[in-house]
Amino acid sequence: MDLDARTRVSIEDHWRASELADIKAEHAIYAADAILDYPQSGERFRGRATISAQRGGHPADRHFTILRITGSLNSWVSECVITYDGVPNYVVSIMEFVGEQVAHETQYFAGTFAAPASRAALSEPMPGRKLEQASESASRQN
Repeated sequence: MDLDARTRVSIEDHWRASELADIKAEHAIYAADAILDYPQSGERFRGRATISAQRGGHPADRHFTILRITGSLNSWVSECVITYDGVPNYVVSIMEFVGEQVAHETQYFAGTFAAPASRAALSEPMPGRKLEQASESASRQN
């Protein structure tokens, strides 16, 4: 198996372990000195043990659905839906590898929002999704 195939399997294993709440397996992908950034909150977590500790203490009921994994060599992107206590958040995870471990990950989180009425004639629902139309005042925000 080539490096890209091994990396893809490692990422799939990571997300599967996340869904199963297997903390040890979930964090095996990270280098001991890995960095995890959350740009929306401005937080940086340094080191596998710290990354694991901040996730292990999460109070919500979490579930993970992987939509797509793309990448090659040292740069990989996962598009996921992470549901916290039943509320979906769309997540983009950018993993930078050194060898076969993540050296740096950045995760971007986005909640859902209603589709603006002004785009209704131009859009269609994504597979597996229903479009919720926003009120006219809310449409101006998106």
